[in-house]
Amino acid sequence: MSQDLIRKLAVSNESKIVFLIIDGLGGLPDPVTGLTELETASTPNLDRLAAEGTLGMSTPIGPGITPGSGPAHLSLFGYDPIEVEVGRGILDILGVDFELQKGDVAARINFCTIDKEGVITDRRAGRIPDEEGKRLCKQLDEKISLPGVESFIIHTKEYRGGIILRGEGLKGDIPDTDPQAVGGKPLPAKARSPEAERTAELFNDLIGQAKELLAGEEKANMILVRGIDTYHPLPQMQDLYKLNPVCVAAYPMYRGLAKLVGMKLVDIPSTASIKDEFDALEKIWGDHDFVFLHIKKTDSAGEDGDFDKKVHVIEELDSEVPRLFALAPAVIVVTGDHSTPSLMKSHSWHPLPTILWSGRCRRDSQKTFGESSCIKGGMGRFNAQALVPLALANAGKLLKFGA
Repeated sequence: MSQDLIRKLAVSNESKIVFLIIDGLGGLPDPVTGLTELETASTPNLDRLAAEGTLGMSTPIGPGITPGSGPAHLSLFGYDPIEVEVGRGILDILGVDFELQKGDVAARINFCTIDKEGVITDRRAGRIPDEEGKRLCKQLDEKISLPGVESFIIHTKEYRGGIILRGEGLKGDIPDTDPQAVGGKPLPAKARSPEAERTAELFNDLIGQAKELLAGEEKANMILVRGIDTYHPLPQMQDLYKLNPVCVAAYPMYRGLAKLVGMKLVDIPSTASIKDEFDALEKIWGDHDFVFLHIKKTDSAGEDGDFDKKVHVIEELDSEVPRLFALAPAVIVVTGDHSTPSLMKSHSWHPLPTILWSGRCRRDSQKTFGESSCIKGGMGRFNAQALVPLALANAGKLLKFGA
């Protein structure tokens, strides 16, 4: 649906909307029980939302397309993820509240370990802790100098950091230097277009300086550069949907996604628990009419192939859901950004179980929240971009179209 049309029809009122996004929610049936993680979990409160609302299966990108977290969330926020493609570096850097400027080129970095021959032995440098990552980023930021541009190197989380290049004529059309496997050497930065040649040279200069500066480190003695892109601001949710939106998320990337589309960020630590996130939600409840509440650990458990842990995280979340009932929002949407079945240990293309709950929705016959019930739900199968206009309509925030 056209964002221009939604912009014309959107109106502001006091109704509040919650998007509860359970990262990697979708799963596949256990070979023994025939039930997914969501169907295995005891979820009386999510089941209540399902029974009082309407269910369906949402597709972030398109049939058969396995989405990354970035495009999947942009789709959830009502943006076309094909037209609006954003590099991971931009999202991570925005997520730690660095103020990017139009035309900046941003990238994420992983500290890694290389041997004497320059071969990667650990792509995550032994998962060094935050304190070590902060020290190394500070060291690189203070000592690295590049001709004709400003450079910033900032820490984001554990072994991860970010690079920002600022100057005239930069272009982020450059693939990753991470070969995505141990046993090989870091790749050089290579421009995909003539316009990006100078920027690729700058990245190679920076990487070379970093290698020299990190040579004495036991674990983090090299960097891998990923998600390089040029920053261009997007239309903001305040303008598009007449909302005052806020993000409650702990992980930098999802905070960056939220900031990219105009959400205010709630200050919570990256180690925040599900309970901590609901505590933060209650504190800011009166100040905003759209809340994006992000739950990460379901995805982590799925990628680890830990079926039981994913079930436990879903049950932990369910125990906090009554706090949403107490706040009495007009609309609650519950879904994921993508499926991460424990059986696959990765993102997948499978549609997402979805609840739309409000006092104005048409209830269907389903009483529980799970893949099998959502397949039979009243909303059927639909593109995730439809969730924002559906939520706005159910909250009384969209005018009639035409006479």
